[in-house]
Amino acid sequence: MRALVARRLDGPEAIELIETAVPEPDAGQVRIKVAAAAVNPVDLAVAGGLAVTFGLTASREQFGLGWDVAGTVDATGPGTDLSPGTAVIGVADLLGRPLKTHAEYVVLDADAVTPAPEGMDPVAAATIGLNALTALQALDTLKLTPGQTVLVTGAAGGVGGYAVELAHHFGLQVIASAAAQDEELVRRLGADHFVPGPTEVRRIVPAGVDGLLDAAVIGIGAQEAVRNHGRHAHLQGGPKPPHLRGITVDQVFVHANRPQLTQLSQLAAAGAISTRVADTYPLTDAVPAYSRLAKGGVRGRLVLVP
Repeated sequence: MRALVARRLDGPEAIELIETAVPEPDAGQVRIKVAAAAVNPVDLAVAGGLAVTFGLTASREQFGLGWDVAGTVDATGPGTDLSPGTAVIGVADLLGRPLKTHAEYVVLDADAVTPAPEGMDPVAAATIGLNALTALQALDTLKLTPGQTVLVTGAAGGVGGYAVELAHHFGLQVIASAAAQDEELVRRLGADHFVPGPTEVRRIVPAGVDGLLDAAVIGIGAQEAVRNHGRHAHLQGGPKPPHLRGITVDQVFVHANRPQLTQLSQLAAAGAISTRVADTYPLTDAVPAYSRLAKGGVRGRLVLVP
């Protein structure tokens, strides 16, 4: 089979498309015939060596690429409850695997996989897992209740967009921060208020928001929008901001979780959260896709199709 890997860790141009053996599932695992796999900023971080630099994984000869996947169960190991032929989505959350989802086949633990939204095109389904799961787990750390306020920075991005939709679905008052040209988009996603930056928040909520989901990774500057003793979800692997004014700062490292993936798949099937495909590329043209993402400004996800 063909698979994308990073060995030199020099960025998009160093990504290699290799021929390798089709992996076999072990106990508690499933093999997925990949129909589509989104490209995410974390893939750029791995290909560029940042995951090693930040100490999130040890250096090794080869890193597999790709976290999101949509496809069909092709084979199963003992002790799994997913049957061959089942349309699924999944998240490959182990940084150090030599082969991941940017390939023609991938093996994942069964608890990282769930049935895909019924009737949904796999290209669209491939954009849900990692970004929506990150947003959901970040919202969970904020421990907010319906009616409370949340600021989402980077609200037009992959994680930020899902954070807006999910927060709205959970009954929170959503203040979204993004570029001015994205105001219409984030309001359509469910934002109650739009601000061009966190410094504008206190004209809407003078005491500050109850929680901050910092998808733009602004850091301490965004924390100024949070009330005393509020909460801050920090979405980066590097050092987290200090706990100023009694604010609780939780560093979010996304992890595969089947019950949460199932919840998100069902919400997508019901139309409560959206899918956003910016463009598709064949697996053989992955370098242009990675390079385009690296330039910034992509709204939605670029998706590789084997």
